[in-house]
Amino acid sequence: MKEAAGEANLTVVAIILIAVVVAVATPLINSLMKNSANRSCCTDAGGVWKSGKCTKAAGSNDYDSNSYSRCVSDATA
Repeated sequence: MKEAAGEANLTVVAIILIAVVVAVATPLINSLMKNSANRSCCTDAGGVWKSGKCTKAAGSNDYDSNSYSRCVSDATA
């Protein structure tokens, strides 16, 4: 009987640890995915991703801020 109780306790501990890992990893993965989408939209719009912002590349006239904004709003929808 004691062995069965010990196995049940280990199962509960394992489930709790998995839940904690999922709770910590989910926001991190969501943040990475959002950042990746923003960078991709910036590149597609002809910009350069610097310091967390999409900016016009030096010497380039290809950047379209409206295209970037549309892309970001489509990615989050």
